[in-house]
Amino acid sequence: MLNRALERLRNGLSGTPYESKVYLVGGYVRDKLLGRPLPSDVDLVLEGDALELARFLHERGVADHPPVTYPRFGTAMVHVGGLMVELVTARAESYHDASRKPATVKPATLYEDALRRDFTVNTLLENLHTGEIVDLLGTGLRDLQAKLLRTPRDPHETFYEDPLRMLRAVRFAVQLGFTIDPAAAQAIREQADRLKIVSVERIQTEFTRLMDSPQAAAGLQMLLEMGLLAQFAEPLLPMVGCTQNDYHLYDVWEHSLKTVECVDPSGLTMPAWEVRLAALLHDVGKPATKTVSEDGAIHFYEHDRVGAQIAHEWLRSLRYSNETIGRITTLVRMHMRPGLYTPQWRDAAVRRLIRDAGDLLEPLLRLTEADIKAHRHDVVHADIAALRERIAQVQAAQPPTRWRSPLTGEQLMHHFGLEPGPLVGQLKRYLEEQVIEGALHPDDTEHALRLARAYLRQVQEPSV
Repeated sequence: MLNRALERLRNGLSGTPYESKVYLVGGYVRDKLLGRPLPSDVDLVLEGDALELARFLHERGVADHPPVTYPRFGTAMVHVGGLMVELVTARAESYHDASRKPATVKPATLYEDALRRDFTVNTLLENLHTGEIVDLLGTGLRDLQAKLLRTPRDPHETFYEDPLRMLRAVRFAVQLGFTIDPAAAQAIREQADRLKIVSVERIQTEFTRLMDSPQAAAGLQMLLEMGLLAQFAEPLLPMVGCTQNDYHLYDVWEHSLKTVECVDPSGLTMPAWEVRLAALLHDVGKPATKTVSEDGAIHFYEHDRVGAQIAHEWLRSLRYSNETIGRITTLVRMHMRPGLYTPQWRDAAVRRLIRDAGDLLEPLLRLTEADIKAHRHDVVHADIAALRERIAQVQAAQPPTRWRSPLTGEQLMHHFGLEPGPLVGQLKRYLEEQVIEGALHPDDTEHALRLARAYLRQVQEPSV
């Protein structure tokens, strides 16, 4: 699709005043030169009116739909053969201290446009028609070959104007395997607190992209060392230096990073970045629950429950969706359970684990496996491979869809003259528990009625 769309653009602009005047810029050019997978969208820049170009492309039938224009910034968005294309007027910008959005924007040369960009490796141009690579600053190609992230101007200016670029520096470093220029790294440390002027939504987007990388653990350590993590992830900081018991080689922070590094999100329906976030947060409740007994033993009682609460509040502060928060906090809350498995578990215990984890069973097992790998290897741990076999056996004997009350809420209300309310749900859950225990067959309505009648007598019996 990408090549066809670019060819459509070339053909549509050939023989017009735009021929050889339009350039690909940014991630497309960088990744193409690096031999990396190409992005799903492209940016085009020209010394001229990008809005006028967008309208021209639509009028000539090159663009799929009328353009979306942003006159203040001199940009427009079009789709060409399904490819999203951002058209940019070469521009110069100035900023107010309290915002990362440009206060003024004016047309400029391609060279001036390159100076306003985040990193030299993102200033490289490719002529849309000739394919010529243009390095206006004279440093972009050299930095690309050296795998170096350097800013086009003084890094203090570049990061001060748009502090989100500091997060982007870390993300690019881990995604591309690049090194941040020492001067740029120092500038980040000196003005990390300026990240607080950036909207939560933009921070969340950039952080999510970082967590989507297999090298997320290295990026998290960089965020910590550069002072960026403290600007939006304060609840995570107590993990740093929080010592653990003899089962661990690392403090809580180091162990959590090791878990992020070890967790395998491949093949899951749950997004990889969510799985890694759960790995990062699985022990976030430990500092708040840490106790030391008289003999010096360290304990973290209920850290899973407390951690789920801390994770919920922090993820909500970053405006993650309720669905994302629900999945991650469920994994945090349940992360201890598979690790407690022994061959002595009854089938009912295995069924409860399957039921309680639901669609998150496989991510939960992956998290537990990573958690174990991040512990000392000379300590006996639960055999998760054996647990997987046991789960398969239990599910084969009776599918989880059968682990339900033989009686519906309507049937229970009819038989016992109950009004709709909490008691009906309580009764259904009791019968479901009996099925999971193996004490009640899911099709045995007569036995279910007897059990329900006895349960109702017990709960409705007046207290003495």
